Amino acid sequence: MRIRKETAADYKAVYALVEAAFQTAEHADGDEQDLVERLRKSAAFIPELSLVAEDDGIVVGYILFTKNKVGDSEQLTLAPLAVLPGRQREGIGGKLIMEGHRIAENLGYAYSIVLGHASYYPRFGYVPAKEYGIRAPFQVPDEHFMACKLMQAAEEIEGVLQYPPEFGI
Repeated sequence: MRIRKETAADYKAVYALVEAAFQTAEHADGDEQDLVERLRKSAAFIPELSLVAEDDGIVVGYILFTKNKVGDSEQLTLAPLAVLPGRQREGIGGKLIMEGHRIAENLGYAYSIVLGHASYYPRFGYVPAKEYGIRAPFQVPDEHFMACKLMQAAEEIEGVLQYPPEFGI
């Protein structure tokens, strides 16, 4: 299996993968695959941080990090992370997260923020975002609104996360 940058040739497979992955998700609105389409066309899109996991020529996982604002700083939102239902629990999601973090740090991003499963993302360095002074723009339990400090020397930030408009928040 290899992790690589998504190409236009992957769009159809990624759409189907994200749709399938979120069909049975506990917290999903059914729009995740269309959100990816909107984000690709937005100013928040970073092509280097739209990654696929490919195994034997088949796209089995996907991750997208897009730009957001926290106060005056530009940070990242991780959304979505998706793995084909038949390939979940194989570590594919974790590999996508770690490679995304590596690339993001090399691009100079200090923090990644995610709204996600409280028992999954902490394995990859995510803690309640409030520990870094980052607040959600809506009511959400602290354990689900998390951030990861990508650069240990990152400056302190404080503010409410401003999602790209494509999120509809």
